[in-house]
Amino acid sequence: MPTILLAGVDLFFRSKLEGLLPDHRFVTTDSVDPPDLVIADIARVDPEEVVEAWPDVPIMGFTNHTDRSGLQRAHTAGFDQVIVKSALVERAPELVAELTGVGLDSAS
Repeated sequence: MPTILLAGVDLFFRSKLEGLLPDHRFVTTDSVDPPDLVIADIARVDPEEVVEAWPDVPIMGFTNHTDRSGLQRAHTAGFDQVIVKSALVERAPELVAELTGVGLDSAS
């Protein structure tokens, strides 16, 4: 079961992700367990800080489609995947499987 660290993700969207990804464990920065993936709300975090804090973990950043500068900052910082929030909702299992390598056979 992959562990996903949520950085800057509000409780409402966390609940949505938990529903979309039921076979994953979600943690916050207070957790002692190392994550297999970081999902960061670009509008709520500094992309550079996220990359510095988790240099060896795949990072997916999301924000709304109008935040072009945020998407660019995350891309420049070195996020592995940068997408708009609606794409994350539509493709969460597939995107997480691609970045963690877990569940690729069952992702669709």
